[in-house]
Amino acid sequence: MKREYIIRIVAGSMVLAGISLAYFVSIEWLLLPAFVGVNLIQSSFTKFCPLEKILDQLNIK
Repeated sequence: MKREYIIRIVAGSMVLAGISLAYFVSIEWLLLPAFVGVNLIQSSFTKFCPLEKILDQLNIK
């Protein structure tokens, strides 16, 4: 699986998890999808993605 797809799957999963947790647990969990969104925006400008660094360390191509 390509790295791009892994990043999109993880980002989408984190957004869905944050929304679900906000609905079932506490509204403060909406900070999680907000953080993911901000991270996606900053990575488009800076070309730096923390998940890419993690995938590098795990030797996932």
